[in-house]
Amino acid sequence: MLDIKEIKHIRAAPFTLMTSSIHAILAFIAAILVILFFGTIAALIPGMNMFAGFITVLGLSIIILWPLTSFFFNIVYAFILALLYNLLAPRLGGIKLGMEGEVVKSIPVMSFALILSVIVAILTFLTGLYIGLAGSSVLSLVSGVIPVAANLAADATNVTNATLPTGGMMAAISGIWALFWIIILPIAMFILTFIAYALFAVFYNIIIPKVGGLKLIFAEAANGFELTNIPVVPAALSISIVMAVLGAIYGLVMGIMTGDVVLAIIWLISYAISWFVMYFIMIALATVFYNFLQPRIGGIKLVLE
Repeated sequence: MLDIKEIKHIRAAPFTLMTSSIHAILAFIAAILVILFFGTIAALIPGMNMFAGFITVLGLSIIILWPLTSFFFNIVYAFILALLYNLLAPRLGGIKLGMEGEVVKSIPVMSFALILSVIVAILTFLTGLYIGLAGSSVLSLVSGVIPVAANLAADATNVTNATLPTGGMMAAISGIWALFWIIILPIAMFILTFIAYALFAVFYNIIIPKVGGLKLIFAEAANGFELTNIPVVPAALSISIVMAVLGAIYGLVMGIMTGDVVLAIIWLISYAISWFVMYFIMIALATVFYNFLQPRIGGIKLVLE
């Protein structure tokens, strides 16, 4: 019998520290792979000694700066993510997990999709607010300069009707720019991510009872539970299988939009395989690092009900 657990609260500090640490390690590995890739190309192509030296210097910088940048960026991102979740969970309901012992056998669709898509929409709105207002300010500045430029051009060429955009036109463009980033894009992201998260939960609920499921090992902690271990293979396998199905659907839809049935089938297969491999590797690495870091910096702490 399933035991439905709702994530009522996420302790922001442990979540932020663990998330940013894992991203920093993954960024370090990615930096090494990038340097090895370009270093190999430079070594194989004759006459690329100067380029190889540049890659060596650049590589040392990337190996240090990429993980540090990822760590500090994700400190901010993860903290805001936890904060938004904790603010929204009492109002919208938190993520619910259908547990059978330590195995997540089902994910109730609505609770999972709703809160995550709202969080994505809010983050998109905050980002769009910055980009939209900054872009509008630049366009407003330009709209003030253009009439002057048009008059100067007309005087210089003795043309009475300048063809340059008017200040009113630039103001309209500025408004459309702000409208897109601040209103249209957050709404679109809410709809798209709600559909994506809902499909993930639906296929998880269909597939996982047949192949096993994500395992989460909790231990009681002060005022809640600490996620002490995530078995690597069940996590990587269950999530990558679901993502392979979503990849197949995505590839099929994109292929059908081209009007080529053969291409649609090819993309269905290629997206399914590539998404399975990609997510298996990513989840496996993330869980390995989580299990390695948990005894050293502490795991994610949740309030479950």
